[in-house]
Amino acid sequence: MKDLVKALEGLPYIVRLLLTIFVGIYGNLLRLFRSLAKNNIVGVILAVILLLTGGFVVIWIWDVIRVALGKQVWWID
Repeated sequence: MKDLVKALEGLPYIVRLLLTIFVGIYGNLLRLFRSLAKNNIVGVILAVILLLTGGFVVIWIWDVIRVALGKQVWWID
């Protein structure tokens, strides 16, 4: 799982930005994979709730800003 997180975080800037803008679920999947890699049960539960309830739409704006500034997608881990 750690390799998957490194692969997603290692994507070129423009690819991450385009994935975040056009495929908003990118940030949520990254959150879920990070929590799974760190065995953080609370993080996994919150990420799944965000995926199922559409909460990623609200966080999507924050993700676009963070990625556009060249920072990592924020999560509780």
